[in-house]
Amino acid sequence: MSPKIEKLHERLRELHQRTRETPMFNPVFQLGLEFSRDLESGETDLRALDGLVSALECEGMQARAHKLHRMLEPIATDANLASFDPREGETFADYAARFGTPLMHVVFTAHPTFLLTPAQANAVTEAASKGDVDGDQVCTAPHERVQITLDSEHDAAMRAIERAQGARDRVVRHMFETARDRWPEDWRTLKPVPLRLATWVGYDMDGRTDIGWNTSIRYRLQEKAERLAGYAGMLSAAAPDIAGKLAAAADHTSRMAVLFGKDMSDPAALSHAANSLTADDDAKITTLEPIIAGLEGRAQDADDDTATTLLTTVAAMRADGLGMGHIHFRVNASQLKNAIRRRVDPQNRLDLSSQAALSAIRTAIEELTPLQSNFAALGIEASTAIRQFLAMQQILTHIDADAPIRMLIAECEQPQTVLAALYFARLFGVEDKVDVSPLFETEAALEHGGRFLDALLAEEVFQKYARRRGRIAIQTGFSDAGRFVGQIPASLAIERLQGRLAEAMDANGLNEVAALIFNTHGEGMGRGAHPASMKDRLEWPLSPWARRRFVRRAIRLEPEVSFQGGDGYMWFGTPELALATLARMADNPPNTADPDVPTDMFYRRTDLSLDFYRAIRRVQHNHLISRTYSRAITAFGLGLLNDTGSRRSRRQSDLSADREMSLRQIRAIPHNAILQQLGYPVNIIAGFGTAADANREEIANLLSESERGQQLLRLVRSSDALASIKTVAAFGELFNSAYWASRPYRGTEAHLTDACLDLAEMLTKDDRTGVFRRLASRLRVDALHFHRLLEAMPGAKEEWGMPLSDREHKRRTIGVLQAIRLALLQHMFLRAVQMPAFSRSNDISREDVLEMVFTLRIEDALAQMRRAFPVTFPSIDDFDVDAPSEYPDGGDGGYRAIHRDYIEPIEQAYALVLRIGTAIANEFGAHG
Repeated sequence: MSPKIEKLHERLRELHQRTRETPMFNPVFQLGLEFSRDLESGETDLRALDGLVSALECEGMQARAHKLHRMLEPIATDANLASFDPREGETFADYAARFGTPLMHVVFTAHPTFLLTPAQANAVTEAASKGDVDGDQVCTAPHERVQITLDSEHDAAMRAIERAQGARDRVVRHMFETARDRWPEDWRTLKPVPLRLATWVGYDMDGRTDIGWNTSIRYRLQEKAERLAGYAGMLSAAAPDIAGKLAAAADHTSRMAVLFGKDMSDPAALSHAANSLTADDDAKITTLEPIIAGLEGRAQDADDDTATTLLTTVAAMRADGLGMGHIHFRVNASQLKNAIRRRVDPQNRLDLSSQAALSAIRTAIEELTPLQSNFAALGIEASTAIRQFLAMQQILTHIDADAPIRMLIAECEQPQTVLAALYFARLFGVEDKVDVSPLFETEAALEHGGRFLDALLAEEVFQKYARRRGRIAIQTGFSDAGRFVGQIPASLAIERLQGRLAEAMDANGLNEVAALIFNTHGEGMGRGAHPASMKDRLEWPLSPWARRRFVRRAIRLEPEVSFQGGDGYMWFGTPELALATLARMADNPPNTADPDVPTDMFYRRTDLSLDFYRAIRRVQHNHLISRTYSRAITAFGLGLLNDTGSRRSRRQSDLSADREMSLRQIRAIPHNAILQQLGYPVNIIAGFGTAADANREEIANLLSESERGQQLLRLVRSSDALASIKTVAAFGELFNSAYWASRPYRGTEAHLTDACLDLAEMLTKDDRTGVFRRLASRLRVDALHFHRLLEAMPGAKEEWGMPLSDREHKRRTIGVLQAIRLALLQHMFLRAVQMPAFSRSNDISREDVLEMVFTLRIEDALAQMRRAFPVTFPSIDDFDVDAPSEYPDGGDGGYRAIHRDYIEPIEQAYALVLRIGTAIANEFGAHG
């Protein structure tokens, strides 16, 4: 830590002491005012603040590397390979069974969490791999952001998958070598699949209009070509003839991918691409089954080292098929409903949620005749949902006939929607290769999900389908659920839903079918990523209690989890980290549980825990429906956040709409990210203390005696350790008319008097100061209840310890960052209000532009300012005119001064605001 930052830490500590004298004193805002005075007086400037922000950014990068290393250590290769060794006394059959099905399915998604630039992400993962988490090397990567596109997201996902594959190959080779020594007669029959990989990048069309069907086909072909080339490389020495065949197939597939990258709205281009792909060709491979059989046959007679290479390659082929991993398509339930209505209710007379509709869909499934289609049918199909099934048919027929495909259904709340998906899967002949998976994440889905599963699994047509596929797949969403009901209630509700699935499968005699549970959570605490340890992280989305519900009913579990966007890919950012991630999964296998463990106190004392859950949920619900909370969260729109993905989170709307922005218009990731930036993760902490207040002693004892209760508490304490209610309140003071009117009162900043008075006048009727104060008051009351709960816990101070070893340092660092940002925001407000008046254009006035600045729509505001004060325009010297002219006489040269004094400082200050946002997110450990 530099001496200057250390001095600022000390200053903030001194200011905190003053809260003892007057509880309303705000040390964060006061430090921000001190920065602001220095900035406006010229004692410091934006360049100096840039240097300070850079030093604090460095600490944030080191914090990210430290967390990654802490969660995954040990990083050493030998130690991590040992996690896959046979247990003492374990038989070959037991060892083969333990790794014969995946410990985990891992899905790489393109959620917008590409907070760090590629160079920064590489620096963090390299530092975590080497254990050099406190070195300056992690800070040398440039912070300038690069454009994020769907192609760049897909490439990043492929590189993460490639490293995951490499780690899995090392594990599998180690398993064969170990088994070879332990069981020399049996080891060649081992068929390990420790990990299965998948992605939905380029296949998820829920809420996206920029992904065409040919995008998905092109990506699938690119992935196939890359994987075939990888297999060829693995076999180059052990089976050069087969390697040559695979390499030729890779070349053929690459050529097909290029064709599908052309404009498919051109019938000629589509026809040429389709005919080229579907034509017979000696180099074309659509199944690996004969190749796998041939390699296994060779392995039986080969020497040990050659056999190990052959069998390691076979294991990779079994896991991935003809692609970098399996793929997940995703549609919205409404898209499926629109599509099925055309088939079963063309007159639009049925309520699709009714029993009559259910019966109609059931009958339609039984009576339909499967249809063959081609790429032309795909090219002209208007329905998004049907287009997905047509694309799946083409992939399974012409690209990869082996690997199953997932069909995820967002906002699925009725069995009719799942049966509609089964209808189209059967209609297009892909029913045997497609796993239809409803997503549970909304309030209604979590509330009624148990009854949904009871009804769905009782359907005979669904039972037949599940038995053919050998699994029932569901998806749970911790991000949106955490946004709607709070992360603690969400995790408990999802846990209960998972238990209901086990009961429904058992009740309908589906015990021989596997339960594939895809738990989608992000990297932030508010989106379901437990930060305390890898054990907590793996147990949070699928708890030991939920696992035991399946194990005790002899139902095989197939757990699946997402690693979302750039933040998620960092777990696989280097070969060493990828291996360590797999090893931690093996140390804490999510696919099993001890059925004989006594029931946790949290589940036995439901008289306490259920009321506790309901009370937390009630507090969270009250926040969600409160205009105070909504107005505070949307006070700056999304202007505190960087663009972190190809799908933009920023809404396009008018100013009046921005003033009344609803929380439901903001997705889960930016919602959580805004809470981080405002300084208080409401959807994690709020309600925990209040819910315990009526029965504090008993709740304290319950949490301390229950492993699940301790886990809940670790999450809340980790979040609370970084939270600051004073920071929440400080943001409201930016809109305090009295503050601006009083700031020049003593004459110390006379040069700001007019600007401050203009701001005071404009903000006289602004509601944001009151909104932030009310929210801070509500949070403070709840926080006091929380700390009283901690005090009531047995041995809280001695046994529970600090949630973060460097808690105070992190809090001070975040406080300094927030103070600098408050000064920068004030600088932007002052510069904007000091700008000369300009005329209304396109119905946008100067007052509208100032409101854009207040809500941090800076790009829009700057565009209006540049329109009003242009510095580039036609020159008289551009014309060859004989007559002389003394005009223009340089009278509008002052526009350059306006740019220098107002527009450029606002732009520079906002760039620093966004960099501070990145640094704060790094201290929290993730974006959103």
